[in-house]
Amino acid sequence: MALTAVFFYIFAVLAVVSGAMVIIAKNPVHAVLFLILAFFNAAGLFVLLGAEFLAMLLVIVYVGAVAVLFLFVVMMLDVDFAELKAGFIKNAPVGLLVGGTVLAELVALFMARGFGAGIAKAPAAVMPTAASGISNTEALGRILYTKYAFFFQGAGLILLVAMVGAIVLTLRQREGVKRQSVPVQNARDPATAIEIVKVPTGSAVVPSAEAQR
Repeated sequence: MALTAVFFYIFAVLAVVSGAMVIIAKNPVHAVLFLILAFFNAAGLFVLLGAEFLAMLLVIVYVGAVAVLFLFVVMMLDVDFAELKAGFIKNAPVGLLVGGTVLAELVALFMARGFGAGIAKAPAAVMPTAASGISNTEALGRILYTKYAFFFQGAGLILLVAMVGAIVLTLRQREGVKRQSVPVQNARDPATAIEIVKVPTGSAVVPSAEAQR
């Protein structure tokens, strides 16, 4: 039990520090790396709670896909750090107001519920017992697809709408960008695709504007 408590405090402290560094770090690449570290420590906390499926899901999905995608996007974008700092200072009062409100709600919740001596020993509803003979993954699947089936499907629908919205926003037409048009290419005939030019001896070939396109 003492060893479990030691690992809990290590993972918890590192997770909190990493989460704070995600906001404090001036370099976006460093912020994403701290986010990955926070995910790993959160996965360690899930393992201590006996939710190994959630721990592996956190590492595989969030660290292996989402966080790495964030890292690649930040590295590929030409980020204007001066503009980011100006926006941070401009929105700082709103952020402080929202953060203070959330902190006040958490303090009120902790004061109302309190921390009893056996609150950490009370298992969650999804945690399987030794007598049940089922794994954590099976128990999680049962509760998701029975009691919370509509909420689970609703969350998937929201994610689908967000993905479609992101694709639509990135496919906007911009001037000066060459795009492939399959119908236009299929509609071309030899008259528009081939240009026969008689070149006099000793002169160069100058393509027409249609051929350059």
